[in-house]
Amino acid sequence: MFWILVINSFVVLKKLETMKYLLLIPLFFISCKQENKRPSVQEIIDKTIDAAGGENYENVTITFTFRKIRYTSTRKNGLFELTRTFSDSLGEVKDVLSNSGFERFRNGKKIDLPDFTATKYSNSVNSVHYFVQLPYGLNASSAQKELVGEAEIDGKKYYEIKVAFSVEGGGTDHEDVYMYWIDQKNFKVDYFAYKFYTDQGGIRFRKAYNPRIIEGLRFVHNRNCKAGPCRSVDLATLDEPFNAGKLELLSQIEAEDFAVAILKAE
Repeated sequence: MFWILVINSFVVLKKLETMKYLLLIPLFFISCKQENKRPSVQEIIDKTIDAAGGENYENVTITFTFRKIRYTSTRKNGLFELTRTFSDSLGEVKDVLSNSGFERFRNGKKIDLPDFTATKYSNSVNSVHYFVQLPYGLNASSAQKELVGEAEIDGKKYYEIKVAFSVEGGGTDHEDVYMYWIDQKNFKVDYFAYKFYTDQGGIRFRKAYNPRIIEGLRFVHNRNCKAGPCRSVDLATLDEPFNAGKLELLSQIEAEDFAVAILKAE
């Protein structure tokens, strides 16, 4: 009788142990599934902006030189002012784009411009600041973001993020489309491409190099490559000809002489 009780107890313990492992199996798979879950497009963009400077973008003055023209941007408490300053045969020209709109000054005096000309200059000023301060602009209210896939470039894995802009708030170039390749480990933008429609249109693919951290903000240079006629190429596939060395280098995009001042929020 004693041995029967011992054997029965052993059987019960074995059953309990088996049930314990059976209960752990679904928990293991749930854990694996959570670890392998791909982040949302907004989570990726937020981490990308954080990796490049995050909150430092919100209250800051950034000054730099690009193609012998001096640019300055100031953001503070939700207000912004983007400027470029250069000299021509008639003196100093200063363009100012802010929450209030666009203005041009010559030798300190405001110049009245036709709407078409003002829009052209405004877009030019905004474009330079936008590209130099990427990825900050990816969380603009007019930006429509989509995670379209993943890719591997030079042995690194990337998220492919497509960004388009709504008509309202997207400017006159709202039809332009962008693709960003964001490193899955460090969330840095190593490559991006865009399709534009002005001046007969075209596609550009850019590779970042020479990264620098200045007062907590990350800036890079870019190798600017031509990728074909505007309507004939899918931006998400451009990593393939780049890996194969088939893209034509057009220029080097190099902003220099940075000065960054973090401002105190009020």
